[in-house]
Amino acid sequence: MQLRADQLAPHLQRQGLKGLYLIHGDEPLLAQEAGDLLRAAGRQAGYTDRQVFTVSGAHFDWSSLLGAAQSMGLFGDRLLMEIRIPSGKPGKEGGAALQALAERLDAEVLVLLHLPRLDRQQQQSAWFTALERAGVAVRVDPVERHQLPAWIAQRLAAQGQRLPAGEEGQHALAFFADRVEGHLLAAHQELQKLALLHPAGELSFAQIEAAVLNVARYSVPQLSAAVLAGAAGRALRVLDGLLAEGEAPVLIHWTLAEDVRALKRCADVLAAGQPMPVALREARVWGERERAFERLLPALDEHRLQGLLRAASQCDGSLKGLRFPDWPQDPHDGLRRLVLMMLDAVTLARPGRGPAPTPLTLQV
Repeated sequence: MQLRADQLAPHLQRQGLKGLYLIHGDEPLLAQEAGDLLRAAGRQAGYTDRQVFTVSGAHFDWSSLLGAAQSMGLFGDRLLMEIRIPSGKPGKEGGAALQALAERLDAEVLVLLHLPRLDRQQQQSAWFTALERAGVAVRVDPVERHQLPAWIAQRLAAQGQRLPAGEEGQHALAFFADRVEGHLLAAHQELQKLALLHPAGELSFAQIEAAVLNVARYSVPQLSAAVLAGAAGRALRVLDGLLAEGEAPVLIHWTLAEDVRALKRCADVLAAGQPMPVALREARVWGERERAFERLLPALDEHRLQGLLRAASQCDGSLKGLRFPDWPQDPHDGLRRLVLMMLDAVTLARPGRGPAPTPLTLQV
């Protein structure tokens, strides 16, 4: 059985505690909360003895783990056995041991496994499918930016606080989300701070603004997604956040330039008479990026794509110390210029855009 993390509490209420749970995902706060929930349910069910095994390196003693799973807890107490595999790769011996563990579950032992995010191949492995059949796999998905305001509002409600209805409340939630994006543990800490600073009831925007620190953490793929979506304000905010966090300008440029090169490769394949799926496959464009390309390519002409390629090349040169008369000398300003040029092209290419907007430019 497989559940999302937010389905775990209702599952425990309806079906009770199973003998094995596998928590996998890269969101530390939600993984920790899922583990806390299961540990609390285990204690209530009498699993008062606890052993923790951390699998690190190639020389872990899997036989000791299997032996513990078949023995009673200290003084005959029921045993909660936690297995942490930080790499997510138990190896051949570990995979066989986990399959054996799934086949020999003991009613006196509750097994809780912690793993990072697993790719499709890992989730189709024999050891994972054996564990999933024997117990419950809890998938910890990240809270994406568009989900964050609702997540914050839900957490505020759980601690008896709320924001005003209408535009003021939405503005406060957007402000909060911008300050904690990509850093859910920090968001949790800021929510706890609000619970300490203010009583239950309605919070104002001023109270949110005064209490919430700017602890957002951005990633380069978030910048790419914002640019391809034409979200100018968000793209520039993510870029500034990345530069402030010390992200390598070369990595930022490579990601943006790869988007430009992929758009040009797709456009060339389309111009040769091939259908869109073939163009996207040849350019190795997948997922959310694929949908963005499908939306943009029909409206991007050769002249604009060549201009973006030229801009990406000049930006690359400026990062390596070269100077161009019409390009900013500061590497950060050069990246902003490239982002703005890409946003300009994307904005003009969006369907149903109406009159062409004033091009976005950067004065340096």
